[in-house]
Amino acid sequence: MNPFDLTGRLAVVTGAKRGIGFAVAEALAAAGADIVGVSATLDPTSSAIGDRVRELGRDFSGHRVDFVDRAQVIDFAEALDGRQVDILVNNAGTIRRAPAAEHPLDWFDEVLEVDLTSAFVLSQILGRRMLQAEYGRIVFTASLLSFQGGINVPGYAAAKSGAAGLVRALSNEWAGRGVTVNGIAPGYIATDNTEALRDDPDRSRAILERIPAGRWGTAADIAGAAVYLASDAARYVTGTILPVDGGWLAR
Repeated sequence: MNPFDLTGRLAVVTGAKRGIGFAVAEALAAAGADIVGVSATLDPTSSAIGDRVRELGRDFSGHRVDFVDRAQVIDFAEALDGRQVDILVNNAGTIRRAPAAEHPLDWFDEVLEVDLTSAFVLSQILGRRMLQAEYGRIVFTASLLSFQGGINVPGYAAAKSGAAGLVRALSNEWAGRGVTVNGIAPGYIATDNTEALRDDPDRSRAILERIPAGRWGTAADIAGAAVYLASDAARYVTGTILPVDGGWLAR
């Protein structure tokens, strides 16, 4: 049997409209999973990711959820009652850049709500059903800032450090009941969240000089790791953060 085969599995992917979320949803579908795609701006009836998943022969349902609004996140998760979710990819995220001494508190609150609290809410509600089924795969999109502090992104660094802590905490409780919980720490990936860095010649050059692979990553570089952690190939892998960073952390 192919341990990476996800045929018959249902995966919820947040932030699926573009970037890493799009690439992960596409790769999971290519491996055989049906997809529930979620984004704050996704058109539930017509989207590029929905079209792509269907092209791959899998079922797709789209949902628009504002991850700042905790009630919307809860309502979305509870509305999935009756569908057995096998895979949850907590990928939705946002970032706000300002020096810590001037960082607005509402920005800090927003980033933690989107990047950390909403992921816990979904993991808690959908995780209960996984525990009942004695099977589940939960994957968080962590960050290099799950290990490092970053510059001018205190809310993001706090949220992504918290995501790494949640991976370990949930894994400790759930691994013995058939539910694995892991994270992927993307390196510097060419997405909307890193556009400001890529547009800054000095910062971009400094980043590239430290990456042994010598290039910015792409969203597709993350997809294989997501399929692996969502599959039975990783059934004995839990509580870990897998860096996909072109060698950044090894430098």
